[in-house]
Amino acid sequence: MLTKLSNTLRRWAKGWLVFILFLLDAAFIGLILPIGEALMTGGGSGPGPLDLRFFTLPATSFEIVALYGKYNRIFYRNFELTVDIIYPIVYTLFFSLLITWLFQKGFASESKMQRLNVIPFGAWLFDLLENLGIVTLLSTYPIRLGIAAWLTTFFTMVKWLFAGASLILVIVGIFAAIRNIFKKK
Repeated sequence: MLTKLSNTLRRWAKGWLVFILFLLDAAFIGLILPIGEALMTGGGSGPGPLDLRFFTLPATSFEIVALYGKYNRIFYRNFELTVDIIYPIVYTLFFSLLITWLFQKGFASESKMQRLNVIPFGAWLFDLLENLGIVTLLSTYPIRLGIAAWLTTFFTMVKWLFAGASLILVIVGIFAAIRNIFKKK
């Protein structure tokens, strides 16, 4: 299944598509997500989103959920079920196709490095699981489901590890592509 996904990404990796996904990702990072966070935190006075933290103990998660207040818990839950379902799709396709495109320029087509283009899908999977955990914590408040809080923290940590690995692969791809440009000259 992962080989089929990797091969599909190799067919889709076109510079223009990577650029369009870059613009969509930038719109989310520069506009949509900050607006959502500002609405949720009252312009920066409240606690930020749980999904931006790498590690949160359950007791801290419950304190943060309580600090949101009723309106912000509802807003955050709805944000997680809409915008934060779409955004992971955008960043996953952007990073997967960017890595694929760079690796096509930097490594031989039969190189095992080409298969690493699926790594961003790990971030996508754990981001969705994290969203489910956050929605559970927000929806069941004031009940404190410890297992849900621990699972959410675990999913968040794994998401960030996959995201970090994706960024490292982008850097590797940039250097490999540049190396090949100079080799050809």
